Amino acid sequence: MSCDHSVDCGRRRLLVATSVAGGVAGIAAAIPFVASFAPSERAKSAGAPVEVDISKLAPGEMMTVEWRGKPVWIIHRTKEMLEGLEKLADKLADPDSKRPQQPDYAKNPYRSIKPEYMVAIGICTHLGCSPTEKFKAGAESGIDPSWPGGFLCPCHGSMFDLAGRVYKNMPAPDNLEVPPHVYLSDAKILIGEDKKGA
Repeated sequence: MSCDHSVDCGRRRLLVATSVAGGVAGIAAAIPFVASFAPSERAKSAGAPVEVDISKLAPGEMMTVEWRGKPVWIIHRTKEMLEGLEKLADKLADPDSKRPQQPDYAKNPYRSIKPEYMVAIGICTHLGCSPTEKFKAGAESGIDPSWPGGFLCPCHGSMFDLAGRVYKNMPAPDNLEVPPHVYLSDAKILIGEDKKGA
C-alpha cells in the first residue's frame, strides 16, 4: 500500500516536472515566433514604414532618417523659406512638379502635405550623390549673392531649392523624390505609407 502510494507520488512529481519543462519549452519556442511578426532590420531596410517624431524639430532645422536604406530629409521650413519658394519658378526645371518624383498630394509649390514641412529623399537625381544643405541665403552661403537657400550637390554642382526642385541647366535631370508619407499627428510622420495622405 505504501509502495503504491510512493509510486503514485513519484509519477505525479515526474508528470508535474515534465509539464513544467514542456511549458517552459513551449514559451521559449513561441517567443521567436511572436517576435517574427515585428519587422526585422532587413524588412525595415527593404521598405517597412518608419515613424518619425518631429516634435522637437525647430523652424529652420533639418533632420535625417533612414528609409529603404536611403536618407530622408525632414525640414521645418520658416516663413521666410516658404516665401522664397514663390519667387523661383522661372529659375527651375520643373517648378510645378509635373514629373513623377512625388505623390499627388505633394504636387504643389511646397511639394508637401503641410507647407512648413518638407519631406524628401536626400539623393541627387543625377548620379545618386547626397546634396549638402546650404540654407543660408546670399553671399553668406558661399554660392552666390542671390542664393535664396537650398541644397548643393558637391559632386557635379546640381542645385535644388528648399522644396527639392532642381534649377534649370543642372546635371540633375529631376527634382528630389518625395517619398510616400502621412501625418499620424502634428508631432509624428509615417514615412513609407500614405493611406491618409491627401
